Amino acid sequence: MDLNEFIAHVAEQFEETDASQITASTKFQELDEYSSLIALSLIAMIDEEYDVTIKGNDLRSAATVEDLFNTVKSKKG
Repeated sequence: MDLNEFIAHVAEQFEETDASQITASTKFQELDEYSSLIALSLIAMIDEEYDVTIKGNDLRSAATVEDLFNTVKSKKG
């Protein structure tokens, strides 16, 4: 798993937010565009791209994109 690739996948879920604004340290839940629909999109993307199932609690406990990456990486085994 590559962090930069993961950031790009996360950025794709945010249609109205410029991809350059999304970095490892971005607090994605604080972005204006973040919503329950984006949360579902992130869960689906992680399942599809990384074959990892995460739950809403995993999203809520991740403060930054890098935290989310580390959660996915830890579940990947």
